[in-house]
Amino acid sequence: MTSTQVEQYESGGGATGTAPEEGYKRGLSARQVQMIAIGGAIGTGLFYGSSTGIAAIGPSLIACYAGAGIVIFFIMRALGELLTYRPTSGSFADYAREFFGPFAGFATGWSYWALWVTACMSEVTVAGAYINFWWPSVPVWSTAAAALVVLFVANLVSVKIFGELEFWFSTIKVTAIIAMIVIGVGILTFGFSSAGDTASVTHLWADGGFAPSGAWQAMLAMQGVIFAYLGVELVGITAGEAENPKQTLRKAINTLPVRIGVFYVGTLIVLLSVFSWTRYTPGVSPFVQVFVQVGIPGAAGIMNFVVLTAALSSCNSGIYSTGRMLRGLAVNGEAPKAVAKLSDRQLPLPALAMSTLVMGIGVIVNVVSPGKAFVYITSVATCAGLWTWIMILAAHLRYRARVRAGLLPASDFRMPGAPVTNWIAIAALLSVVVLMATDADTRLGLYVWLVWSAVLCTGYLVLRRRTPGDAAAAPARG
Repeated sequence: MTSTQVEQYESGGGATGTAPEEGYKRGLSARQVQMIAIGGAIGTGLFYGSSTGIAAIGPSLIACYAGAGIVIFFIMRALGELLTYRPTSGSFADYAREFFGPFAGFATGWSYWALWVTACMSEVTVAGAYINFWWPSVPVWSTAAAALVVLFVANLVSVKIFGELEFWFSTIKVTAIIAMIVIGVGILTFGFSSAGDTASVTHLWADGGFAPSGAWQAMLAMQGVIFAYLGVELVGITAGEAENPKQTLRKAINTLPVRIGVFYVGTLIVLLSVFSWTRYTPGVSPFVQVFVQVGIPGAAGIMNFVVLTAALSSCNSGIYSTGRMLRGLAVNGEAPKAVAKLSDRQLPLPALAMSTLVMGIGVIVNVVSPGKAFVYITSVATCAGLWTWIMILAAHLRYRARVRAGLLPASDFRMPGAPVTNWIAIAALLSVVVLMATDADTRLGLYVWLVWSAVLCTGYLVLRRRTPGDAAAAPARG
């Protein structure tokens, strides 16, 4: 490496010399980034969706979350090494573009944008339904639209407002989990409440064994478990606006095993020790079942508030991430130029507005056709998540190869066990695709992804023809 490359790397620009600021204001504090990282790993899947998994495969769900958590850790460490090499809010798309060419960046950027747009379509509608818990006479579509508008406005004020909202959303989720763990451990240790008479860690293996439904059913459940972790990579999007991103993101990623160990594995161990897995009802929050048994007044209302918070948190993050990703695509000539502009507050106003408008269409679609229409569009999100994670791991492999060749600077935040751990994680993600193909319901997602892939290929070909001088192949700039 030349002295100029070293200087570029030390300043955060990487060997490419890309400016780390990208026009954004570094308004996210370390406290906010930490909670964004925590919140990204906790969603409605844990608070409500886990009951379906428990009823299906029993205690083996713990092993599924632990195994998937290891894969997620490898993905995030690969992303962390790339981020310390070159922090960029374009994150996954920029690295795909740098290491695999313009089409990879184009496909990854638009796929991740589609992931969050479709996720927000469902989350904001779910949020409307949760609000109806207290005001049942108000139409779901109106509360969903109101929630979307409020979060959009909050994202327009400043990045600090987004960060502060996410900080408190995550705090509420973490508080609920810690409260459940403390109550559960209290029941197991001191035997208080009516649940104390039967609570025991022996429930983890005594009621039909650790995997009462068999190993194959446990493997099939892995696809749902993997999808529950979608959003954990969001912290990478904050690189362009985080204060001191190399240190802040490093700490956020390094604490990931603790977060997964406590919030998922620890929570499930406590839940499945307090009650036998056979006592949990699909579609009913296991948290509510424990809180009600202990005698906490208003348990259903409390958990409805927590899950509402989780849905709003997901939508808030979706508005933030889609705005940055869409603006990055526009800066690289892969989206309309108008959405590349920044407001006086250094926020991607046109990109945020365009993304939110598309999310609003989802509210209408959900009212008109709440069933199959949403199955189709959300299946794009799940496949897009797998594509994004695989691309992160593959870009990291290519980065390491160039470091060994002396073409790029080495990061001091190295992914442990690479490249072996890269291939283990990629194999695990591909196995999820195979499992999806074996199930009639999830197979639909693969068909939709094939259609989405055809749309991306067509869109890219049109872009190449309309862009003079092959601007679409230009290196990443945003």
